[in-house]
Amino acid sequence: MAGDPRGWRVCLLGGAVFAVCMTGTTLPTPLYPLYQQKFGFSELTVTVVYAVYAFAVVGVLLLAGNASDAVGRRPVLLWGLGCAAASAVCFLCATGLVWLYAGRLLSGLSAGLFTGAATAYVMESAPRGGEARATFVATAVNMGGLGCGPLLAGLLAEYAPRPLYLPFAVHLALVAGSVAVLLWLPETVRPRRPLHTVRPQRPGVPPQVRPVFGPAATASFVGFALFGVFTSVSPAFLAQSLDVTDHAVSGLVVALAFFSSTGGQLAAGRAGPVRSLPLGCAGLLTGLALLAAALRWDQLTLVVLSAITGGFGQGLAFRGALTAVGGASPADRRAAVISSLFVVAYTGISVPVIGVGLLTGPMGLEGAGLVFIACMGALVVAAAGYLLRRPVPAGA
Repeated sequence: MAGDPRGWRVCLLGGAVFAVCMTGTTLPTPLYPLYQQKFGFSELTVTVVYAVYAFAVVGVLLLAGNASDAVGRRPVLLWGLGCAAASAVCFLCATGLVWLYAGRLLSGLSAGLFTGAATAYVMESAPRGGEARATFVATAVNMGGLGCGPLLAGLLAEYAPRPLYLPFAVHLALVAGSVAVLLWLPETVRPRRPLHTVRPQRPGVPPQVRPVFGPAATASFVGFALFGVFTSVSPAFLAQSLDVTDHAVSGLVVALAFFSSTGGQLAAGRAGPVRSLPLGCAGLLTGLALLAAALRWDQLTLVVLSAITGGFGQGLAFRGALTAVGGASPADRRAAVISSLFVVAYTGISVPVIGVGLLTGPMGLEGAGLVFIACMGALVVAAAGYLLRRPVPAGA
């Protein structure tokens, strides 16, 4: 990388701290079947436990998403690491379902605090002229961290002792190391203001942005919903329908979706929003179709292809959506509009997942999954059709 080596060092270290935090948010994914065996709860409960995380993220984004603009990036990131550590402690102490709810709530708070503050820190730390690279670093460590969570937990659960404890002990050690790194890193916000000056953000979409926002938000909703299903119920499907009880394999399948999203976001930077949004919709639709085929014929290969294709489509669509919506928004409303997009996206990672859990009882996991795929497929087809009729403006 060209430019000031110290600036890039700070940028990459900030990205590493970001990745550690996001790793903790998906760490329980391959462990849910073990928790079901230990505490005896249903698939619906798994989806609700998972969705608590998304609701916490949305709450923080709305109430304190702009706090780091006032008090500084480092204090907010330290609060986020504190919540991540508390989440790990809850899972280490888990003797019942209430501990899982508390752990996921704290995990959501940590992700909500990190999402805006860490992204801004990574971009601000880069040397002048390195904004594009820094944006990709922030994107890559976000999705890469989310992918490392299930992969790390799956490997430790399969090949190391105490599968419900060791992953969280390892993450707690990583968080402690991240705190030490963060205390060494410089602050990027000058001047800083007191905490009492922070006001909740009010999401909003100006009339001139709505033609772009509608299909962009729909594609984002479907992409995050697909991630939600993969990270909440796919380990159960692999175990119940495919007899895949290897935790490392189930963790790898989920990780592939997040790693593929990073590839999709890199491709979106080159393609631009005019092409990346409709291409992302096509990738999402293909991923949903492959997932439907996997549910119908119980094929692990199709599950893997669905994770890769759907994840790549999600990355294309989401980065295209952010670029298009940000480009169409007035400068003084841009933050509010992007907050609205994130609220829609995180609603997608929670509400449809709970719907799958509700339908699992009367219809079974495969039937509930097919209903989910049909609904999400209809949404993404509608978004793609709109984009084909009214493409995103080339200047976005």
